Amino acid sequence: MSDTIIKLENISKQYRLGQVGTQTMRGDFQRWWHRMRGKEDPTLKIGSSNQLDTIDGEYVWALKDINLEVKQGEVLGIIGKNGAGKSTLLKLLSRVTAPTTGKIKVKGRIASLLEVGTGFHPDLTGRENIFLNGAIMGMTKTEIKSKFDEIVDFAGVAKYVDTPVKRYSSGMYVRLAFAVAAHLEPDILVVDEVLAVGDAEFQKKAIGKMQDISISGGRTVLFVSHNMAAVNDLCNNAILLTNGTISSFGIVKDIIDQYLVEDVEIELFKEWSNIDEAPGDKNIKIKKIYSVNEKQEIIQYSLITETIGIYIEYQVLVEIDFFALGINVYTANGVHLLSSHDTNKYIDSKLIAEGKYYTIIWIPGNLLQNGDYFVTVAFMRYNPFTVIFHSGNLLRINIIDTKNESARPEDCNEYIPGIIRPKLIWNERKVI
Repeated sequence: MSDTIIKLENISKQYRLGQVGTQTMRGDFQRWWHRMRGKEDPTLKIGSSNQLDTIDGEYVWALKDINLEVKQGEVLGIIGKNGAGKSTLLKLLSRVTAPTTGKIKVKGRIASLLEVGTGFHPDLTGRENIFLNGAIMGMTKTEIKSKFDEIVDFAGVAKYVDTPVKRYSSGMYVRLAFAVAAHLEPDILVVDEVLAVGDAEFQKKAIGKMQDISISGGRTVLFVSHNMAAVNDLCNNAILLTNGTISSFGIVKDIIDQYLVEDVEIELFKEWSNIDEAPGDKNIKIKKIYSVNEKQEIIQYSLITETIGIYIEYQVLVEIDFFALGINVYTANGVHLLSSHDTNKYIDSKLIAEGKYYTIIWIPGNLLQNGDYFVTVAFMRYNPFTVIFHSGNLLRINIIDTKNESARPEDCNEYIPGIIRPKLIWNERKVI
């Protein structure tokens, strides 16, 4: 289509495992001679490991059969575990390396920020590197001059602009490199995890700039990060890479939720038949925890509009003093959404007898956003306040919105932002 700015067709990238030649006869001979004497490879970089036990001739697919179309003006997040192929994908798009198979079609100019100091010559000053990078991108000297002051001001390196960049800290390097990449008007801006090197203030500033060039300039941004909050704030859509393949593509929140929970072994129903293995302490043990509907039927999910109950069955092992039960609810990305304590159930009781008990905590409909939530459980005493026991994540709650019934028209399929999604009461009246 005419608004497609990047198109990947059956892209795969293969890498060879083990040692690769040093590209010089002298280096290869040194490596062989040191290996024969059982010594470390002299050609290794600092921080590398000497892979003497690696089998030569084996290959690995870093990416396999990637098909993707990115529209003009789209801000696409690329997420996944370490080694999933995120950086390899960006390197292919930036033409740092070529695909083993497949075709990449790109319209326009690409500016990349893949690692600290990308495109910078360490012996050149900040000023010289700005002009060098602009020239590499095909810009004229006049065009670069018109953006020069804006770049230096954004990066905050005016005092050091005529200093060789090899003397810059990693944070200064990133600030200047990002400022150059973002201000020289590329059609496509590619940014890897490198922004994590900068401080919180600069990261916020950089995300704001990327939003601005996408919305105001209609330019495309590809953003890789392990900071899910930054991905959620910046991106419209996202892809999830798993073992070199695109496992999911869609609205950024849905993809982030999937990424965060896909490997979390937290079930929708839990029961402990062996009391010794059940969570708790010497006084109280949790026996069951699961979600129910208003009929107290066990459910796997709940609509946004429906009331959902958290059923907790526990066993008091020895007669104990008054205590309270509490829960905490967290979003999939770890935001502490709410806490609730049962402070009244045993207010008139001095002692709690041995036996099994259950309680249901009801969460009203039209409160939680669609997605996954995690529940922790705690037992507490008061006067003075003491936590007897606090669990890790025990239960996963799944809220869905398949009928589009909450807080939006039925014909609107777009995700509504926000951690919670209450159905508020709106009163409208004509004043005159």
